Amino acid sequence: MAGAAAMAVMAAAGCADGGQAIAHPTLTSGIQATPRTTPATAVSSSPAREPAVTGAAPVASDPGTLTLAFGGDVHFEDYLRPLASDPHGLDRLRSTLGAADLSMVNLETAITTRGTKIGKEFHFRAPATALDTLASAGVDAVSMANNHGVDYGPVGLRDTLAAKKASPIPIVGIGANEDEAFASATLKAKGVSVAVLSASQIYEMTLLNWSADSDSPGIASSAPVTRLVAAVKKAKRTHDVVVVFLHWGLDYQKCPDGQSTSTATALEAAGADVVVGGHSHRVNGAGWLGDAYVGYGLGNFVWWRSSEPDSRTGVLTLSVDVRRATAAKRPPGPVVRKAVWTPMLIGRDGIPEVASGADAPRLLGLWQQAGRCTGLATSP
Repeated sequence: MAGAAAMAVMAAAGCADGGQAIAHPTLTSGIQATPRTTPATAVSSSPAREPAVTGAAPVASDPGTLTLAFGGDVHFEDYLRPLASDPHGLDRLRSTLGAADLSMVNLETAITTRGTKIGKEFHFRAPATALDTLASAGVDAVSMANNHGVDYGPVGLRDTLAAKKASPIPIVGIGANEDEAFASATLKAKGVSVAVLSASQIYEMTLLNWSADSDSPGIASSAPVTRLVAAVKKAKRTHDVVVVFLHWGLDYQKCPDGQSTSTATALEAAGADVVVGGHSHRVNGAGWLGDAYVGYGLGNFVWWRSSEPDSRTGVLTLSVDVRRATAAKRPPGPVVRKAVWTPMLIGRDGIPEVASGADAPRLLGLWQQAGRCTGLATSP
């Protein structure tokens, strides 16, 4: 099955986390979920013009503020495999990621125990019980538009789509056809309807061979970006807040590449309120772009590499002004009024822990430093 027509001219290049990368080309009706409301406290900082080293994360119980939390890439490979069959294996994350009104991560694995590996270096898969583990940790939705979602071929993809239908939490970015892959899921909290959708722009064999088409299953591809822009516009018509979770950027980059910045600009113009994502295995910068909040790199999150810099990670918690978001005539300006980064380190068990001691200000400083090359504003 073919992806976007532009893929035909892509040239192969190396890709550190899975198979052959491809050079860049030129350039709803969804599941509904109702979240828990657990207070949040963490060592963190808001990216104000003069950021403090520590502070309190937004409290999820504040009726005037909707908190949205985001973590990076999650898989259940190797020594992480037992977590996928333990429904409480990631419950430690409830005090950080799960403390917000709504939270989301990128699930970077096929959901299957069958299938045949496709021709790439790294292959990730997990049983459907991994979705219960994530739900118990307080995750409200996951993206599967990434370069590992179809690691086990057509059989693995069929299992993944079956797991999606039975999942305790919405899965976006993958589907039986293009319409399903680009469809948004609806999350609701504090009277705010939030559309979440996702797509990948990592140019390797998954995007080339397994991009969802009009009559073919696969992942949502942002090549061309016009399809994702149309999906954002559609979601905007029926939701108060639109979140786009992207798999984007270049491996081990410190700053966003040109295609990431142009994609963020196009999605903000289409009406996206939040554009976040990852893939690069690094924490990249974040900030405001017009009416949207953009985070270019959330890093690894639940991951099998636990030494720095691969282990640097965190939870990004955004505070949405409920009154502004739900106003019949929304006032000008972004609905995200505050952003808090909780720096974390992935432990030897593959699970992130809040940074302590000297690591907390050090890692927070690195996150702030990463924002300097993004061109994003440090306040709304």
